[in-house]
Parts: sequence; C-alpha cells; structure tokens
Amino acid sequence: MAISTGDTLGLRWIVFAVVLCLCRVSEAFYIPGWSIKSYKDNEQIPLLVNKVYSDNTQLQYAFYDLPFVCPPTGQHHGAGLLSGQNIPLNLGEILRGDRITVSDMELAMKHDNGCAFLCNQQVTRKDLHRARNMIRDGYVVEWIVDNLPGATSFVTVDKTRKYYAAGFKLGYTDNSSGRPRYFLNNHHTIVIRYRRAPGKAGDNGGKVVVGFEVYTKSIGPNNPRDDKGCPAELHDIDQNFELYIAPNKTTELSIQYPHSSYYPEDDESLDDDATLTAPYTYSVYFREDNSIEWSRRWDLYFVNQEEGSKIHWLAIVNSLIICGLLTGIVLMILARTIRTDIKSYREASAASAEESKSRVGRKRRSGGGSGLQTPREKTIGLLEQVGEPGLDSGDMSSEDEALEDVTGWKMLHADVFRNPRNGQLLAPLVGSGMQLLFMAMGLVLLSAIGILNPSFRGGFISFGIGLFIFAGLFSGYFSSRVFKTFGGQDWRRNTVVTAVLFPGLLFGIVFVLNLFVWAQASSTAIPFGTLVAIVFLFLCVQVPLVYVGSWYGFVRAGTWEHPTKTSSIPRQLPPKQAWYTKGLRTALLAGLIPFAVIFIELLFVFQSVWQDKSGYYYVFGFLTVVSTILIVTIAEVTVVTIYIQLCSENYHWWWQSFFVGGGSAAWVFVYCVWYYFAKLHITGVLSSLLFFSYSFMACCVYGLLTGTVGFLTAYAFVRRIYG
Repeated sequence: MAISTGDTLGLRWIVFAVVLCLCRVSEAFYIPGWSIKSYKDNEQIPLLVNKVYSDNTQLQYAFYDLPFVCPPTGQHHGAGLLSGQNIPLNLGEILRGDRITVSDMELAMKHDNGCAFLCNQQVTRKDLHRARNMIRDGYVVEWIVDNLPGATSFVTVDKTRKYYAAGFKLGYTDNSSGRPRYFLNNHHTIVIRYRRAPGKAGDNGGKVVVGFEVYTKSIGPNNPRDDKGCPAELHDIDQNFELYIAPNKTTELSIQYPHSSYYPEDDESLDDDATLTAPYTYSVYFREDNSIEWSRRWDLYFVNQEEGSKIHWLAIVNSLIICGLLTGIVLMILARTIRTDIKSYREASAASAEESKSRVGRKRRSGGGSGLQTPREKTIGLLEQVGEPGLDSGDMSSEDEALEDVTGWKMLHADVFRNPRNGQLLAPLVGSGMQLLFMAMGLVLLSAIGILNPSFRGGFISFGIGLFIFAGLFSGYFSSRVFKTFGGQDWRRNTVVTAVLFPGLLFGIVFVLNLFVWAQASSTAIPFGTLVAIVFLFLCVQVPLVYVGSWYGFVRAGTWEHPTKTSSIPRQLPPKQAWYTKGLRTALLAGLIPFAVIFIELLFVFQSVWQDKSGYYYVFGFLTVVSTILIVTIAEVTVVTIYIQLCSENYHWWWQSFFVGGGSAAWVFVYCVWYYFAKLHITGVLSSLLFFSYSFMACCVYGLLTGTVGFLTAYAFVRRIYG
C-alpha cells in the first residue's frame, strides 16, 4: 500500500517537477512568524497520521500499513478531507519515508472529549507477532496536527523547563516476570495547547495551535466499558492490554504452562485462526497556554540541543585554535620561507647576470665564443622562463652561488605544471565537487537564515536536490576548464562523464538498496514513480545544464594559462622520498587535522540523523561557523602539504592535492564505524547495510567536496609561487 501511494506521488512529480522546482513551496514554505493558520471555536482541526520509526532500525512503515491499528473508514472531515486520504508530499518528504494520511480522529477547537471510541481491530497471531517485534524494537508513532508532530512531554533535570520528544511509543515491554511481556498502547490522550491568534485573526476570535502532546495508556479487555466502548474509568486501570493469544487446543505446552502469561513468545508458530480484539479509544483536551509564542512553538523540541550550546562553543574554540595554528604556519611559509627564497635567488641571479654580461662583452670584443651552450647555460635559459629579471640565455657565469640557490621547489619550474596522469578523470571529479560545494553552501545559508527549518518537512532534501541540479552549470564549467587546461580536446565526452559519473554512482547504490527495502514493504523504500521522476530530472534538467556549463567553460572561457613553460622531457624524481610524503599516507595524516575541527560537531549531526529520526539538526548557526573554519583549514593543510612535497622535488601534486583535501573523509567513515558500535543499537542485517551504505555515500560526498577545495587551493598556491 505504501509503495502504490508513493508511485502516485512520484508520477505526479514527473509532470510538475520543473514547474514546482522540486517542492510544493506554496504549501510547505514556512518562516517563523509567517503563514499562520488560525482556527475559530469548534472548527475542525485535521489530525494526520504519518509513520512509525525506531532508533534500532532503519526501516520505517506507514502508520496505516500496520495490520493491528484501526484502518481509515473514509468518513468526511473538515476542509474537504476524507479519512484515509493521502496528503500531497514534496520530493523530500517521499525520500525521507513520510506517508501522511488523514485520520478518523475528530478534533474541534476548544471542544474537549473525555473519550471517543475508534474501532475494535481483530489481530491474528501473525499480526500479533509483528506488533511484538515492533514494540521490542522501540518503534515510535508520528502524528501531525497543524504541522506539529505529536510529542511526549518531559521536564528538564532541574525541573525548570519542559521539552518535547517527537513521537510516542507504540507500546512497552515488561520484564518483571522473568520473560518479556509486550503491551500495546491502545488509548491516546491528545492535548492541544492553543493561544489567541495575533493580528486581525485574533480580533475575530481565531486561535493558533502552539503545542501537540500525546499521552498513551494500555487498557486491557477486562476493564469495564460503557455502551460506546470507552473505558468506564481511565484513571484506574485494572489490566493492561497484553499482546498474547492463548492456544485454542490443549497441548503439552498448555499443560506445562497453565497460565497464559507464561506462554513462550513464539506462540505465533501455532497454526490456528485465533484472533485478538484490540479496542482503540482516544481523548481530546484543549488547554490555553499563553507562555508559548506561535513563532517559538518549535523551541520545545530543541531544548536538549540548546542545552548543548556549551559543547558547540567548545567545538568552535577547538576549531579556531587548530585553524589559527595552521594560519600561522601558512603565513610563515608564504612570508618568510618562499619570499626569502625568491628574494635571495633573484639577488644572486642579478649579480650573476651582471658579471655574465661583462664576460660576454669581453668575449665579443675579443672575437671569442663558439655559439654552443653548456648544460649550465641551458639551466639558466630554463630559469629565464620563470620570469627572473636580468637573466640572459647566453649567460656563462662561472659563479656557483646562483645555481646553488636553485634547489627544492625552484627546480620544478619546468615540470610543476605537467599534465597529471588520468587527468580526464580528475576534471569530472573537480566539476562534481564544485557542484556539491555550491549545494552545501546554499543549504547551510538557507538553513542559517531560517528558510529551511523543521516545520518545512522534507524541505532540506528537496532544496538540496534542486540546488544540486541547478549547480550542474558550475559542474560543467569547472570540469571543462580543468579538462582543457590538461590538454583535453573532446569536451563533449568530458561533459557526459561529468554529468553521469558521480550522480550515476549514487543512484546505482540507492537503487540496489531500494530493492532490499522494497521487499520489506517499508516506507523507507523509494516508490518506483519517484525513481522515474528523479531520472527525469537528471536527464532532462541536470544533463543539459552540465552541457551548457561545459560549452561555456571550454569554448568561451578557455584554458587557464600557466606562468611557466613545461619542458618536453619529464624530470626524474629523487630516489629517496620521506615516508610521510608518499601517496595516501600524506592524505591520511593531513586529513586528521580537518577531522579534528569537525569531530565534536559530528556528534550532534549524527545524533540528529541516526537517533532522533523525527528531529532535526537545529543549530545551523554553529554549523555555518564550523563549516567555514573547516574550509579554511582544508585550504591551509593542502598548502602546507603541497609545499612540503614540492620541496622534496616531487611535482606530482595534482592528484595529491585532491586526496589531501578529501583525506578527512576516511576518518569520518572510521568515526561512522565507531558510532555504529558505541552509540547505536541497530538490529538486523538490512538496517546495518543501510547504515554503512548511507554513511559511505555521505563520506564520498564529503570527500569529493573537500577534495575539490584542496585541489583549487593548491592550484592557486602553485600558480602564485611560480608566477
């Protein structure tokens, strides 16, 4: 059922994808203090049911797909809604597993209802087994009222502030009898907190919702009920609703365990038609609360994150210290080492040139000179290409000081801009990295100023995909310019590789994973229609944008000119290189420094993504600062690392700069592995596979982005010192 619903939504996206720009902005866009919905007394407020999710698994399910809950009846509600009607979703909501449907529960502003009967649901042994497994895995239910998720209310340790945890438990487990017993929460007390609406709406009697709380109870069948099916006494419950069906026939098992509460948990293996009747009821209460402003109603969901502000500041201070130390090292390299080398070299070269001119003049006056160049003269001729003043290709100075200064990075002027191996692959990676960099900067900026916020459900993913597709222009532009700089000619082939390589890799991984999730009938699975819509956006929007950017970068912008000429014969590298300057060792060692900048903030991000699945990362202001420091740190680490490599007379810096910039991605993945074993309690092979696959894709995105930053920084640095 979830897949067919998503297919309809996905096909809708095929038609409206370009026009609506990936999201129903008119329905979902929200900034605190704007788009206020007010209700008059006794006006119907729709209660929407969404999904169930758990911290112990990555599989989510649509609420109405559960066989042990009350199915929708199709009754008419206010605002032209029918129970069981699917609410239109944006692309981000579909991808995050949302399946929002109108419920049968009736809410009317300021109208309390002590108890209302919902249904008697017949539960088979198979369905009972599924309910017990979901309760054991800690599944939480998400309902929505006025765009607020139903919350469980808590109080801080010092009892001075109340805060919300989004969602409420499907049931609970009792281990007091020596074996687990599972109980279903079949009565829900709904508390809607409201206040007078601001402005003219409030003058006309309008009210706004500022809080949505859900309190659960488990009420067994032996509790007395009235004629409507409601419990006669909600405050004094004699028996809770246990998920258990006794065998219909007398067996050795029933003789050994004569009391039903002692039957083993695997009674679903019994082959009979026995069912259990689960009665569902609910209560509704409206309470006025003027202590909460409507524009601040989401703050209750983030009290815990706000209390962690000290840790955020610690992360920023830690990042600033590391960045400050690196800045000092880079300034020392640029201001003292390089400038001193260049200055002393130019002074020695000028003195040598003057003496050489006088010697040449004497030879010419005496009629000497054979017209042939010695190896020393050839070296001086190559130095002339660097642009050093006062050098002449005919200089034949006998002084050794000028050449003794040509050591280290200065010896590579004729090889430092030599085209790298597999440059046709590096160019598309740099282009995709710029595409991701633009997307990330846009998301962080929009989140920091409040456009993307928790109430815009799915907005972060929708805008992310939209920015990524639009940034195809930047991807094609930078890829083609780098490709032409490396001497490439077939720019159309480079365009195809740029447009397909990285997005195709991600789509392929997601598609394979989706096959496994489809088999579980989980709402985490991306519907087929949505997959077709994504392919449509990719082929009909992104690829043309990459083509336009590539054409402009290759034909109109042209190549980047290098300050020195490259010799026809490659220079031989010194046989002995320091162990820390070889290949991936350098990238891993250098990657530790950027990782040290972000590892504290990673804890909050991981907690928001993997544990608080209904929650959101709220402190984007801190993330903006840390991200800025991270980019600066990566640039400085790359400069220092490439300078050390050039001083070792190793001119293979193109790929190395890319790997050094993205080296921290390897440590982030190691952090993911540690987080899985130390912080998470994920059960099931499929959930673990999803965790590591998504973590791998996230690290690839991060590594490609930071690797591009390192590459462009190193290129600018090398052009500077050799120019």
